[in-house]
Amino acid sequence: MRPLDENETTVVFEKIFKFVGTNLKNIVENPSNEGPESEPGRYCFRLQKNRVYYVSESLVKRATNISRKNLMSLGTCIGKYTHAGSFHLTIMSLNLLAANAKHKVWLKPTSEMSFLYGNHVLKGGLGRITDGIVPGDGVVVFSMSDVPLGFGIAAKSTQDCRKLDPNGIVVLHQADIGEYLRDEDELF
Repeated sequence: MRPLDENETTVVFEKIFKFVGTNLKNIVENPSNEGPESEPGRYCFRLQKNRVYYVSESLVKRATNISRKNLMSLGTCIGKYTHAGSFHLTIMSLNLLAANAKHKVWLKPTSEMSFLYGNHVLKGGLGRITDGIVPGDGVVVFSMSDVPLGFGIAAKSTQDCRKLDPNGIVVLHQADIGEYLRDEDELF
């Protein structure tokens, strides 16, 4: 497990910034109350194999006793690098994104299952949407009872959604909590 280099850090921060905007500062400066230290530590990003982890510094220090070969996971896996070198956020980053999301979409109860099966969000299933969304923005998808269900990329702006027909795509699916069941062998 090693720290991210400058190029890797830039790629990870750009991807997270797409979803949280200026709230990225809250993620980076989040105090950590883990470990035996009396003063709160900080969270950091670490790379293990091709996966990026969000982990407290005190836990990183304690994990140095474990060899890299035997270390499976540490902290929260927020994403992974593909063989081509691009970075993809995984569903395990949902809690981090949901707590700091800039753009949100709420689904009607009738369309929640469709999204959890991996389908895009349609206008007919849209309950509410935050203002100021432009196409290409990162969007966190919630149920009407404010339970985070997943995230995706906005296909239409907030203004365009009002004029869209009910079968028009509003959010392009990227990840949802149904992946815990569908892809359980590949997640960890």
